[in-house]
Amino acid sequence: GLVDHIILHGSIAVSLGIGIYFGFWKKSRTADEYLLGNRKMNVIPVAMSIIASCVTGVTFLGTSADVYAYGANMLWSGISCILANVIGGFLFVPVLIRCRAANVFEYFELRFDKKVKIVASCAYTLYALLYSAILAYVPAIALAQATDIHPQIVTSIVCTMCVFYTTVGGFRAVIWTDVFQLIGITICVVFILVLGIKSVGSIGGIIEMAVDGQRLDFNYSLDPTIRDGFWQVVLGGMVLWMFAAAFHPGTIQRYLSVSEFKNVVRVMALQCFGMVAVNAFCAFIGVILYARYRNCDPVMAGDVRRYDQILPFFIMEIGKKVPGLSGIFIAGIFSATLSTLSSSFNTLSATIYGDLIAPCISREALKGKECWILRLIVVITGGLCTCLTFLVEYMGGILPFVTAFVGLVYGVLTGLFILGLTFRRANAKGAFYGSVTSFIFIGTIAAIGQWYSIQGAGVDFRKPMSVADCPVPVNITIVPTT
Repeated sequence: GLVDHIILHGSIAVSLGIGIYFGFWKKSRTADEYLLGNRKMNVIPVAMSIIASCVTGVTFLGTSADVYAYGANMLWSGISCILANVIGGFLFVPVLIRCRAANVFEYFELRFDKKVKIVASCAYTLYALLYSAILAYVPAIALAQATDIHPQIVTSIVCTMCVFYTTVGGFRAVIWTDVFQLIGITICVVFILVLGIKSVGSIGGIIEMAVDGQRLDFNYSLDPTIRDGFWQVVLGGMVLWMFAAAFHPGTIQRYLSVSEFKNVVRVMALQCFGMVAVNAFCAFIGVILYARYRNCDPVMAGDVRRYDQILPFFIMEIGKKVPGLSGIFIAGIFSATLSTLSSSFNTLSATIYGDLIAPCISREALKGKECWILRLIVVITGGLCTCLTFLVEYMGGILPFVTAFVGLVYGVLTGLFILGLTFRRANAKGAFYGSVTSFIFIGTIAAIGQWYSIQGAGVDFRKPMSVADCPVPVNITIVPTT
């Protein structure tokens, strides 16, 4: 409808407008200003930017779909987030902040040698490119439920927009578009929660239905072969959140943009609170979806092909009665994607420039050209990201693939940082061969797991589902295997 188009195009126009403002009226003139905003940013915008960068379309679609199909064990990741921020804030972040480098991987050259830094930088660059392609594809899933626009057209538009305002506006444009986009994300989540609860009945009724449907049956087993449980989510999530909060180049880049370490601590506290809240809300949206479709599963009924399409399906279903809801939802998904992509492109430019280009060219040759080179890197990475989105369509469910892929890179790099920061006797040779071996070994395991998942092999951990109340007279119930 008209209202939906106004909301969606309005949110996109504001993001582009912020990029234009910082690109032409508040133009960055040095590499430090382009990458760190002259290290004079305020606490609240920086914290909001980190939250917006962590909240992706995968958080929306993947978490809610995972809870809908497999239960709410993902709620425990909030504990992981808190522990990781506390441990990282006290033990690791102070050391990395003292390096004062826009690219955190420079620590590896100071602690070990250049080879270790290059391995880490190349691994992160490959990860960031493919991860960005996955994120760029997410809005296409949401938009496909409402229109006939081809997914590749959507992903191309998303990447082009991000490249434009990141290239033109630099770090400050990324921060302030993140702030605006987080506000849009928050509005979207609130609308979904309120209308979702209203469509089902009450919070008490939703929880009761979730308990009856085994969605709140939490698993405390130490068995490593189960899909997820308390210990698996908390311990595995610790590694993911530790990297995100203490070692991620984009996060450290934002910590360095505030003036004092006490402000870094405030940023960490605010972004931790925000991420725990967002994760809990997205998990509860999954519970709401189960309560609504407990007796007419859209996947089994043939209304959607995959579980990560259920939330867009729900929005389109109730959006017929609420003008503007579809626009708010799609704008929220776009905002979540744009905020993460712009941060990724900005961080990639710092990593590629600092680790792969600057060491090969003399300072005299680079003088006065840093900003132009950084902008060119953003354009190239955006183009590669667009090309890689053609591969994403052939994956299975979004969240399992992303979790496995992110876990591979985050796990190895987190181990490498902890090795250097806590073991004095660790040397460059051990760090280099250990990291390469870890990437090969864990990557092989993850690839085999994803292959079997795509082929439909393995244990089905889905909770019971039914189509008993669907309009079509079928009465199939899926019972999870044990």
